[in-house]
Amino acid sequence: MEYKNLPDLKGLAALRAVVELGGVNQAALALHIGQPAVTKRLRALDNCYRLTLMNRDGRKLELTAAGQRVYSYARFVLDRQSALMEDLYTLIQGENQLRLEVTFAIGEHLLSDILLRFNDNHPQYRIESRMGYSRHIQTRLAMGLSDLALLEQAPDHPDILVQKWLDDELILIGAANHPIGNRQQIELNELSGQKYVLRESQSSMRLILDRELGDVGIHHLPTSLEVGSTETIIDMLTRGRFLSFLPRFAVANALRKNTLQHIKVQGLRMKTTLWIARNRTNINNPVAEAFIQQLRVNLIKP
Repeated sequence: MEYKNLPDLKGLAALRAVVELGGVNQAALALHIGQPAVTKRLRALDNCYRLTLMNRDGRKLELTAAGQRVYSYARFVLDRQSALMEDLYTLIQGENQLRLEVTFAIGEHLLSDILLRFNDNHPQYRIESRMGYSRHIQTRLAMGLSDLALLEQAPDHPDILVQKWLDDELILIGAANHPIGNRQQIELNELSGQKYVLRESQSSMRLILDRELGDVGIHHLPTSLEVGSTETIIDMLTRGRFLSFLPRFAVANALRKNTLQHIKVQGLRMKTTLWIARNRTNINNPVAEAFIQQLRVNLIKP
């Protein structure tokens, strides 16, 4: 294999920065180098591939067809490089830590109890946790940027092992002072006559909701607001102006305290599952094994 003509990572980084930040000047600031250095790196990439990767249209640089392909390659290579650096950092830190990722709803409503309990039982282990959308978590998990994930949708990727964790459901929720808040059950056709505050369209919760409603012929709900926090939605529902569909695990406390009510919908039952997912290459991580064992033994009942 010929190695001497391989592109330089700095050149790929310069190309990516120019494209994503909008120009040479912005790229130079982000990379902490001068504009001439950015231009030199772009020319070096042209020479490496023997193709023009960017053309100037007035003051703007635009990717050529070849440049589009190299840009996609640059993103892949640089993301993999970041994954490698994180993996090496993990090795330096030792085997006593776990990189955990969870969806926002799980993070807001279940994670604190999980982490505190785990720390009580395994103080020798360290967990780094973050929240995100399911599709981003799946990408990071597949790339080795995280070790374990708790999700509302099961990832479909050959490098990810998926295990069932908890059964749950999406339920219609409202406050007692809402016009239908004291009704124990409504008809399916009454849903379109209400106003809703829902999670944003890219959230797992919303994707599941839209799919399940579509299966019963409901393709649109009168949605007044979309909010990126389940906890904020719960607070808004207590004011009595809106309804929402939320996971039972997220509203368990509000239901126990009677600050919110579960309104059953005739002919609609949206069962869901929470999942444990991990990268197959890190299957013997002792912290992950201990964490999963605790999840199995101490199931959180919504």
